[in-house]
Amino acid sequence: MEVSIINKRVIPNNVNDDLVNEKIKFKEVMVIDANGEKLGIKMRREALEIAYDQDLDLLCVAPKATPPVCKVLNYGKHRFEQQKKAKEAKRNQQVTEVKPIRLSPVIDKHDFDTKMRHARKWVEDGMKVKVDMRFRGRLITRLEVGKKIMNSFIEEISDIANVEKKPILEGNTMSCVLAPKKK
Repeated sequence: MEVSIINKRVIPNNVNDDLVNEKIKFKEVMVIDANGEKLGIKMRREALEIAYDQDLDLLCVAPKATPPVCKVLNYGKHRFEQQKKAKEAKRNQQVTEVKPIRLSPVIDKHDFDTKMRHARKWVEDGMKVKVDMRFRGRLITRLEVGKKIMNSFIEEISDIANVEKKPILEGNTMSCVLAPKKK
């Protein structure tokens, strides 16, 4: 018994949701050939045959259009180019790390200076610094002391950092975000 295989191209590792070849379920589609010329509205089977005759794939580029727009192209090459662009975009994006520092309303001068040194180092390295001050127990009644310490921290680092988010109290934690000044 002989099995005839229709000229179908199998797309390996098609983990994304692209509508390619047999995955296209629309009855009629607008077909654009490999050179970018419109071939007109064709039935799905006819469009697939056009792509298979050229040993290429049919990719639905605009499924929400009326009728859906499909392009004849080499899908493997198309996916490779997309992945290359995505990798390049990821490489070029700048990720800003936010480093946390926790202060206390009853912080000592030496501890304050140590945390200030850390914050300065991080800001100079281009990182943002999130300054948290947790009010525990009865300290919540001494908000003005905490605000004074937070303001002195901001004032002391203001030569190299801008306040991105002003100090606000959320629950029992007062926090602000400092970002490096633009050069």
